[in-house]
Amino acid sequence: MLDDLISKLTHASVASDATNQYADDSAPGNAIRRANLRLALEQALERGPALLLVGEAPGYLGARRTGVPFTSERLLLEGIDPPGLFGRARGFVQATDDGYTSAEQTATIVYRQLQALNLFAVGWNAYPFHPHRTGNPQSNRPPRAAEIRQGQLFLDHIRALFPSIPVVAMGNVAARSLTTLTIDHRKVRHPAQGGAKLFAAGLRALFDTAQP
Repeated sequence: MLDDLISKLTHASVASDATNQYADDSAPGNAIRRANLRLALEQALERGPALLLVGEAPGYLGARRTGVPFTSERLLLEGIDPPGLFGRARGFVQATDDGYTSAEQTATIVYRQLQALNLFAVGWNAYPFHPHRTGNPQSNRPPRAAEIRQGQLFLDHIRALFPSIPVVAMGNVAARSLTTLTIDHRKVRHPAQGGAKLFAAGLRALFDTAQP
């Protein structure tokens, strides 16, 4: 099932103002991104995550560079301990060779809060490829309706890999896609654009068993 997912990602076509960071083409680093994603999903399958966290789309500083949803290169290479995720020592590799190691605000916020709640999550996006403004790959744009529809195939596949864990949508785009697929879920605020505190409060309300 994992092989089928990676294959479908590898061969997916995207618009000219989007990037398939897993494509089987001459783009440097795509094979490493596929390997990083496979390793992250294998790690999740082995350990059993507490939730599936679904966002909107990869950002140009995040999964566009790493291949792994909700990671920057800094998080991917340094690792997150606890709970013992990612890191060079666990086989994750930098896919870019531009001399820059990215940090990404959304990824940092997400894992800071997951650490605070001692939650191990597997991440995905409603659109798994990177949508950007025309002529500017170093930018982000919202995915179009057709792209969200394309992404539902992959989102459904991820749910099949992790069929029994709670699903949490970060924001309206993810929630609508999950609703279309009739995947039961809860919604929290997306942490971007000033939503960090509401995102944290939403996760705490769902998963903080220490609350009175």
